[in-house]
Amino acid sequence: MDIVIGITGATGTIYAVKLLEALNDMSNVNTHLIMSTWAIKNLEIETDYCLNDVENLATVVYDHQDLSACTSSGSFRTDGMVILPCSMKTLSSIANGYDDNLISRTAGVMIKEGRKLILCPRETPLSSIHLENMLKLSNIGVKIIPPMPAFYNRPESIADIINHMVMKVLDQFSIQHKEGKRWNGSSI
Repeated sequence: MDIVIGITGATGTIYAVKLLEALNDMSNVNTHLIMSTWAIKNLEIETDYCLNDVENLATVVYDHQDLSACTSSGSFRTDGMVILPCSMKTLSSIANGYDDNLISRTAGVMIKEGRKLILCPRETPLSSIHLENMLKLSNIGVKIIPPMPAFYNRPESIADIINHMVMKVLDQFSIQHKEGKRWNGSSI
C-alpha cells in the first residue's frame, strides 16, 4: 500500500507525526511525505520533534515546491492521500483547483484519478466560505475528517485523543490502529 501524507501549516502537526509513526510500524505500507514550510515551522513550535525525526518516519520525502515530483502525476499509483492537518488555505486551493504546490497538486491528482483523499481541516470557528469549500469537496467524494476529540472512550491523556483521530483516518484505508479506542456500545 502507498499513501501520500501532506502536512500543512494548520495547528495539530502532532496528529500527522503520530499517523506516520503508526504507518511506519506496518511493513506493507509506504508513505510519501510532503510538508509545507509552515508545517515545518509548526512542528518546531508545537512539538519536541525535529524535521529529521519526521522525515525518517516516511518511506519517501518530497519538497512541497517540486511540482515535477512523481506524486504530481496520475501515472504514479497510490492508494490515496491524507492531509493532516489541512489548513483552510490548502483546502481552498484544492476546492478551487489551484494547484500551486505539491500538496494541492497531489490532492488534485487524487480527485481526478478517483482515489481516496482525506482532509483533516483544523480551524475554528468555521466561516461560511470554509464550510462551502468542505461541502464542495465532500460532494465529489473527498472525506472530511476534522480532528475532533471523542469522550465516550474516556481519554486519559492527550495521546488518547490523538490516537483516536489517527484511528479514524486509518479506518478510511481499512487499517487497524491498535492504540485507538472504539465505541463498544452503552452499558447504561
